[in-house]
Amino acid sequence: MSSSDLAVKRPPRTDARRGLGFDLLGSELSVLFRRRRTWAMLVAVALIPILLAIAVRLSSEALAPGEGPPFLDRVTQNGLFTGFTAMVVAIPLFLPLTIGVVAGDTIAGEAGQGTLRYLLVAPAGRVRLLLVKYIGAAAFSLVATLTLMLAGILIGVALFPVGPVTLLSGDVISVPESLLRSLLVASYVTVSLLGLSAIGLFISTLTDVPVGAMAATIVVSVVAQILDVLPQLSWLHPWLFSHYWLGFAELLSQPLDFTSFGANALVQGAYIAVFGALAYSRFATKDILS
Repeated sequence: MSSSDLAVKRPPRTDARRGLGFDLLGSELSVLFRRRRTWAMLVAVALIPILLAIAVRLSSEALAPGEGPPFLDRVTQNGLFTGFTAMVVAIPLFLPLTIGVVAGDTIAGEAGQGTLRYLLVAPAGRVRLLLVKYIGAAAFSLVATLTLMLAGILIGVALFPVGPVTLLSGDVISVPESLLRSLLVASYVTVSLLGLSAIGLFISTLTDVPVGAMAATIVVSVVAQILDVLPQLSWLHPWLFSHYWLGFAELLSQPLDFTSFGANALVQGAYIAVFGALAYSRFATKDILS
């Protein structure tokens, strides 16, 4: 067999690298979603709408409009609002808490266990590894928000009447269309968490102690939300990654308004770009043998 024949049969380098990237991503997602910690956090997220719905069901007093979290007074009228209310309750603390745990563990967890050097022995490359780790954190964000919304819908259907939904604009939509709005809200919240995931990835490259990276990511989330409520810093608010977290109310009006969705996506994209670059800058020079 001639050397030219061997050259023809040799698989392209790009295909090999692409295959390696998909294998690495599949391995990352498999490890992430086989962890007991991941399932414990998803169960905790699902319990938020369940406990909320049970509390409303057992309450003997009817809530006045505007009392309690947004949409809470509508839950007894239509169980499909349970998911929306639970999302409002979970966004400030519970969802960022889970994202902080997952994103903070991305690199620091591997370094702490001593497996980081083995991941980089293969020709995966540090950029590809960072990208795979971030996609894993983003995938968890999507699964967490969908879990919360689905649990809210199911418990709402079980405990309260369900029918056409009256939107904030006063328009009435069918149940199938309201389910589509629920999916849009879950997508909005997923996008909202992508900036925090990038921050967590960067912090994770700074330390070999995963608990420290998790805690720091959660603290950053809390600080951003505190800054967002200070009127003296109103000039800063549009630049905070948490500023648009509750802007999904625009998706519950007729016609659909994607203004806040677009602004939120732009802000999160900016944080992904900045902190992704910082994460690469740090990780590219990180001594994995120390």
